[in-house]
Amino acid sequence: MKLRTGAALVALVGVGVVAAVGYGVLHHVSPLLDSLAPDDCTASVNGRTVELTTEQAENAALITAISVGRGMPARAATIALATAYQESKLYNIESGDRDSLGLFQQRPSQGWGSPEQVLDPYYATNAFYDELADVDGYESMEVTVAAQEVQRSGFPDAYADHEADARVLASALTGNSAATFTCSHTDEPDAERDRLNDQGLTRRADVVRREVDGLFGNPLGGFAPGGVSTGHMPGSAHYDGRAIDIFVRPINADNKVRGWAIAQYLVAQADRLDIQTVIFDDRIWRSGDRSGDGWTDYDAPDGPGDPAILEHRDHVHVDVFD
Repeated sequence: MKLRTGAALVALVGVGVVAAVGYGVLHHVSPLLDSLAPDDCTASVNGRTVELTTEQAENAALITAISVGRGMPARAATIALATAYQESKLYNIESGDRDSLGLFQQRPSQGWGSPEQVLDPYYATNAFYDELADVDGYESMEVTVAAQEVQRSGFPDAYADHEADARVLASALTGNSAATFTCSHTDEPDAERDRLNDQGLTRRADVVRREVDGLFGNPLGGFAPGGVSTGHMPGSAHYDGRAIDIFVRPINADNKVRGWAIAQYLVAQADRLDIQTVIFDDRIWRSGDRSGDGWTDYDAPDGPGDPAILEHRDHVHVDVFD
């Protein structure tokens, strides 16, 4: 049995700590049915394409986002992704060899935490990175060697089998390869008619805001949530409280990479978070019938305003469904 990534991450007020809320919601789908499910997400970098189910994509994106939020190099994400591929095929499974559990098949009896903790993907991933950070020189080690330093597996060379795919995913989801990760989601969620909160956001939009803030932190130049602000044209989802802008200022190479990490994380989580549209750096991804098109050119509206705002070059724009 597997546990699927669940609700949002919440940043604890006044403390630089992030808690996972609702991760590990029971997902009653058998491995056999999963093996027959279509591949819903793809990452394509330098001629190599990796195909993932929606659930695998959610977990791969979370693993990578945590590395970005911790300020670790893309190499760390590659090592973690190769490890999770080998240990669980990027599924949060509730069983394994002896007492092994979760994405990384961590064993509570070996000091990795309680069963509940290691089945929490956020906790388990941070526990992996805590150990990896203590491996001297992991950045220049072979991926399988660095993974084995953390895992102490009975099959120390197995991680190398997944290195190529892990590199593709890490490059895309860290933002180093722009507009290379996409998902196809055609189902629309049921409408919600929530009141707007104090920030002018619907519940769904606020969940996205809190999750991005919790994972990536907020050294980004801040958020522009609901209401009217410069550059929002009539008809914008901001007017309905269904949109947020996540700023990555100033516009430079590092912030562009970070913006793409956030944008492609949101695409990976679009099904779970009921996301309709993601725009960044003059590119747009749409859920629904056009999601199969992947990232396409964004036609910025005509009219006065800062081109960086109109073309979304200094912020990631995300709309959620009604």
